[in-house]
Amino acid sequence: MTQEEQPKADSSSLSLPRLFSAFFRLGHTAFGGPAMVAYIGEMAVIRNEWLSKQSQREEYQMKSKCSPAHILVLILIVVVIAVVGVLIRNRLLPTNQNAGLETATVTRRRLNATVLATGTVKAIVGAEVKVGSRISGVVTHLPVNIGSGVRKGQIIAQLDDREAQSQVDQARSNLDAAQCRLAELEAGYSAQVVQSKTDIERANSNLAAARSKLSQARTSAGSVPIEVTAQIQQANASVEQAEANRKNAKVKLDRMEHLLAQGFIARQDVDNARTEYEVADSQVRHAQAVLSAAEANASQMEIKKQDVAQAEEGLQQAQSALSMAHANVAQVRVKEEAIRTASAQIAQARAALRYAETLLSYTRIVSPVSGVIASVSTQEGETIAAGLQAPTFVTIVDLSKLQVDALVDETDIGRVKVGDSAAFTVDSYPDEGFEGRVTAIYPKAIIDQNVVNYDVVVTITNPRGMLRPDMTANVTINIATKSNVLAVPNKAVKREEGTKVVYVIENGKPVRRRIRTGWKDSDYTEVTSGLREGDRVVVGDIPGSAREQSGAAQSNLPPGATGR
Repeated sequence: MTQEEQPKADSSSLSLPRLFSAFFRLGHTAFGGPAMVAYIGEMAVIRNEWLSKQSQREEYQMKSKCSPAHILVLILIVVVIAVVGVLIRNRLLPTNQNAGLETATVTRRRLNATVLATGTVKAIVGAEVKVGSRISGVVTHLPVNIGSGVRKGQIIAQLDDREAQSQVDQARSNLDAAQCRLAELEAGYSAQVVQSKTDIERANSNLAAARSKLSQARTSAGSVPIEVTAQIQQANASVEQAEANRKNAKVKLDRMEHLLAQGFIARQDVDNARTEYEVADSQVRHAQAVLSAAEANASQMEIKKQDVAQAEEGLQQAQSALSMAHANVAQVRVKEEAIRTASAQIAQARAALRYAETLLSYTRIVSPVSGVIASVSTQEGETIAAGLQAPTFVTIVDLSKLQVDALVDETDIGRVKVGDSAAFTVDSYPDEGFEGRVTAIYPKAIIDQNVVNYDVVVTITNPRGMLRPDMTANVTINIATKSNVLAVPNKAVKREEGTKVVYVIENGKPVRRRIRTGWKDSDYTEVTSGLREGDRVVVGDIPGSAREQSGAAQSNLPPGATGR
């Protein structure tokens, strides 16, 4: 290649490839910030190189004639540079002002009025259980350790149970002996009770019959003594009178026969005297018959007396039988008392057995709740001495019974009420959210370094067992909810010159706009005026150049919007 050809080659290699490469990057970085700056710098370098080579080409053209191709290339270069300059001025530079700005769309959403507090996860009353021993003994088995999960009723420790088992065996033997004694007393008791009742009924019946017989005998013999005595006396008098009359009649008959034999009287008189004698003799026999009858009645009276005596004896026998029957009943009652005593002894033996079994159960220490072992203060082989207070050697925490004690500032406590929902996170699981509900607000304040807080109890659930006592909780208490409000991110709202403003993207530029605000939660702020739904606002800081250029457009508010 000659010296005259060298500028031509350099000019071609400078202009066409470098320009094509620059145009290619322009298509990819038309709206980019740093890349656009690099592109402009490169175009300046190309321009300087082109001017340097242009002087060389002019010198070369003075030495040789210019070809049409060279002229066409130069014209294209000038046109391209002019077009690029216009694009950079009219289009690319405004877009570059928005490069790197984070924006958000104004939308309607639900806002929650909240109170923020810091608290601690605590175990509620009854969640932390200290397990000890009711009796003294040697720990023979301790199957749990700190962090072990246990279920309600699971054995967590075993004491030496040989002495307690011996007491159970002795109590069971005493119960068996008492039951045997009761069985002996109850043998034939029912038959004896029935027989005693039968004997008493029979004795009462016999006694009633004897009393009736005695009454009849006495009634029958009661009037006999007076009648029989009178009859006998009357019969004796009649016999004596009849014998006297017969004797007189005999004397008169003998005298009449003697007089008849002497012829002093008539035979008729003798016959009359004999008739009188026969009548008197008949009267004597009648009187004697009456006397015999009276004496026979007296014999009947003796028989009736004997009947009365027999009836009285029968009554006495019936009374004796009744007394014996009652005596048998008394024996039954004594046996009943013995049975009651034996039954009481059985109950006492059963109570002693239950007590011994209870002492035996104390050697097996079981978990009263389901939870996690928090501490263990004994070892296998150690002797536990139980006194007035049971020694504690295992502490169990029920992780399903937890609460958060949140410290709420005195400026916010008036807005919190029982029943408010709450959400919180813990430092151990920053990506996990937990929920709860306010169940109590302690009336007494907690003052620490002149800061007044109130303890708000948030009842929570721990289904997965992730939470532990004494974890630090960041609590958000929802005190109210407002729906369908126009809201922007909190970072989009700024305070300038005593008013609240946002920067809205208009025609590719951030424009400052005054707004009025309402509620505010942890992420969004309610806008009551100054913005419309769908506006795009700048979130975060705004570069100084963009802030200066946006000042002229700060009054461009939507129709009917006002600011403060």
